[in-house]
Amino acid sequence: MSRPVTQRPTVPGVGRLGLVERTAPADLTRLGWDTDAHVELLWSLSRAPDADVALRALVRLADALESGWHELDGALQKDKVLRGRLFAVLGSSLALGDHLAAHPQSWRLLAGSDDPAEGLPSAAELTAMFLDCLAQNEGPAAVLELRTLYRDRILVLAARDVAPTVEDEPVLSLATVGAHLADLADAALTAALHYAVGEVCKPDDPAPRLAVVAMGKSGARELNYVSDVDVIFVGATADAIETRVAGEMMRMASETFFEVDAALRPEGKQGPLVRTLDSHVAYYQRWAKTWEFQALLKARPAVGDAALGQQYVDALLPMVWTACEREDFVSDVQAMRRRVEELVPADVRDREIKLGTGGLRDVEFAVQLLQLVHGRNDEALHVASTVAALAALGSGAYIGRDDAANMTASYEFLRLLEHRLQLQRLKRTHLLPAPEDNEALRWLARAAHVRPDGTHDALGVLRKELKRQSVRVSRLHAKLFYQPLLESIDASVELRGGMSADAAERQLAALGYQAPASALSHLAALSNQSTRRGRVQTILLPTLLDWLSDTPDPDAGLLQYRRLSEGLGEYRWFLATLRDESAVAKRLMRVLGTSAYVPDLLLRAPEVIQAYADGPSGPKLLDVDPEGVAGALVAAAGRQSDPAKAIAAARTLRRRELARIASADLLGFLEVREVCRALTAVWVAVLQAALEAVTRVNVDADGTAPATIAVIGMGRLGGGELGYGSDADVMFVCEPTAGVEEAKAVKWAVLIAEQIRALLGTPSVDPPLEVDTNLRPEGRNGPLVRTLASYEAYYRQWAQPWEIQALLRAHRVAGDLELGERFLLMVDSTRYPPGGVSADTMQEIRRVKARVDAERLPRGADPNTHTKLGRGGLADVEWTVQLLQLRYAHQIPALHNTSTLQTLDAIGAAELIAESDVDLLRQAWLTATRARNALVLVRGKPTDQLPGPGRLLNAVAVAAGWPDDDGGAFLDNYLRVTRRAKAVVRKVFGN
Repeated sequence: MSRPVTQRPTVPGVGRLGLVERTAPADLTRLGWDTDAHVELLWSLSRAPDADVALRALVRLADALESGWHELDGALQKDKVLRGRLFAVLGSSLALGDHLAAHPQSWRLLAGSDDPAEGLPSAAELTAMFLDCLAQNEGPAAVLELRTLYRDRILVLAARDVAPTVEDEPVLSLATVGAHLADLADAALTAALHYAVGEVCKPDDPAPRLAVVAMGKSGARELNYVSDVDVIFVGATADAIETRVAGEMMRMASETFFEVDAALRPEGKQGPLVRTLDSHVAYYQRWAKTWEFQALLKARPAVGDAALGQQYVDALLPMVWTACEREDFVSDVQAMRRRVEELVPADVRDREIKLGTGGLRDVEFAVQLLQLVHGRNDEALHVASTVAALAALGSGAYIGRDDAANMTASYEFLRLLEHRLQLQRLKRTHLLPAPEDNEALRWLARAAHVRPDGTHDALGVLRKELKRQSVRVSRLHAKLFYQPLLESIDASVELRGGMSADAAERQLAALGYQAPASALSHLAALSNQSTRRGRVQTILLPTLLDWLSDTPDPDAGLLQYRRLSEGLGEYRWFLATLRDESAVAKRLMRVLGTSAYVPDLLLRAPEVIQAYADGPSGPKLLDVDPEGVAGALVAAAGRQSDPAKAIAAARTLRRRELARIASADLLGFLEVREVCRALTAVWVAVLQAALEAVTRVNVDADGTAPATIAVIGMGRLGGGELGYGSDADVMFVCEPTAGVEEAKAVKWAVLIAEQIRALLGTPSVDPPLEVDTNLRPEGRNGPLVRTLASYEAYYRQWAQPWEIQALLRAHRVAGDLELGERFLLMVDSTRYPPGGVSADTMQEIRRVKARVDAERLPRGADPNTHTKLGRGGLADVEWTVQLLQLRYAHQIPALHNTSTLQTLDAIGAAELIAESDVDLLRQAWLTATRARNALVLVRGKPTDQLPGPGRLLNAVAVAAGWPDDDGGAFLDNYLRVTRRAKAVVRKVFGN
């Protein structure tokens, strides 16, 4: 129906009537109408949603009527009700225009009282019409006549629904339209059932006892013009005859009236079409999922054996009101919400009035969840209609009365648009026209009786109203769940019959809070304040709580939010930012409900919260150069003369940078390699700052130092692949200043190294700064610092295989870079000897690896899920990479690399092992590193063991970047990836 504006030029003479097609004058002539003699009639035509479409349909109707057109023409000129209905329905629905062209005498059905509700037949009258039609016809003729009758009844209802009105004239309510459509569906299904019985059963056979239970919108008597009619069949015996009757009924009804869908039955499409009542009860008692109980909210005996249908409802509805006590209720509800959101493609989400954000499903989901939570204790909520349920929830103070009224208004507005869109072609659709399609939107505005408001035309009003309603539904969606909770604990709000404490706790528990009483106490502390902060919190909390409920641990998130709110009380920008920038608030709730590591950092570095906002080029959390931060950290420490103050300054910047990195990581803005590089840069900067601070106070009077010192990074520090829980593995190397004895130089360097370790190791509320020197020659028993010559002599004569292996990751990180470079060149002859390492060394490496596998795993640890030492974990991958380096680095210079991932790339490029095996090792290393980092982020302290199924594992999954909080799926993937990597490890170590 929509046409580009450029194709709709105004036709002179009739353009003022809304007729812009070039054929309009000729069409009017064919009807015998002119602009002088038929002013009132043409004025009525101009009020049609699309006058051109209505006019073309009238011409087709006139051609179909032939001589009978004069009768209709005369009636239209005399009967303003008839012409209002006919023109409106023809301008609203191409499909009903086609129906009238095919059945022209049906125009007579549109005459009648100017009260649109008067003349609509009752449910019993509709059923009688359909059964009479079936009785008067047989075989295919009966199907055709029934189809025509059904479409006639849609025509009658639609004409009364869409006819333009003037102020104070009665109109059909959404409830009336939905109920009449449900009655019409029941009548059609009754005819289909009788038809099916006649087709399947012999004349002398007793009629089968079959009850058809309406579900969904049909069950709630709020049906759309075009909708699947959901049903469940209950049979007395569920034998072959009853099943054949049910199948034939569905087939006939789907071909004649509308699609009949029985997928809501037990086991869905895989289950038997018909079950006995006992079979239904047994299934729901043992196997039914939460969504199946949610669906039963709208169950209604509709067709067939009424007594059997009522027995079904009486037996199953009590189970609905205990569904919220099921162990998996919360996780099922959250999964249902995610599934609905994922069903809508991102490119049409803003146009989807049913499944999009702020759409009809948001309203229905919220209402049904509140019914499930409180229905056991309040029978007033045992209603099927969404509008009726909203009214009951408001009356019971489960939601605010104003909120119930506003949500009802928004819901009815969106349903009205849905009805108009479906009427256009009698197709099931929930998609608004594209924003740039002005003509389609203008038609929709007129069809929905949207009027200009003095500032905007109808199109402008529709655009504004669509935006307002979507925002209001989204906002109320959160308020529905949480505003009454706040009112129930806010002494400043006077409520009559407000939500009880028990009801509030039930609701919080259903929304994912495992300690609802504690949650209520946090809400009371946050909102029960007479200050401006308390008022702002009351406004913010419904939305914040809704976002928290989608996190792995909303209880911990709420506690952390309270701590932040109290700890940042002096910062006026904190609540203002959360109020004005929803992206910041939503991201903060995700972090608080997932991590125990970040909140403590944010308390001491609150400015990072402001970086949660979006900048011109993306999230501000990423508007940072890690190298620049490292330089600033060293510079800040350098401005302090006291080493302790210098380290304190370094800790401040480190804390801020850790909060930034961890926040960006949790929010999915950083890939794991970027996280490791950024964490390594922070550690390197801290070491450099500490070395400079300690050196400044330990130089000679003339400012000279007895020695130069270089800090060599080992392990993950040397590889540039540190995690949140990693220590800094280092070695200190020194070289005497000219004229200084070696002993004195080494003694001074040892003093510097010990002071660095002591200063950084000082207990702090921040994540620890542990400097580990155990990888030096001779381990803990060896000197803390050696000269370059001492290192060279040791490695040439005494180096053990494990020490050679450790040197593969040695890299200069701080101190005198020239000395560090010389150290690396010196150890190259040890770690990459020209002829390769000896066979004995290789054998020893394999022996040590076997011993590590057998002995190093902590007592009680699960070898399958220990991220460092477990099967296919970090140690397995890193030992495999290092074994290949030891074997081939003397031949392949690209293997002279301290990074595990980069070395894996070089291994693949050199085809030392199959590329598929390289990829398996790479994926295992990335998976284990993500998991290990996530463990620290979630628990707030270093740990390597993945937890078992439960909330903690779900949180680890989210922190590790898993698409949802399904910890079981995350763990399955981890086990699969590491199991495959272990097979590669065995293959490499076995060669």
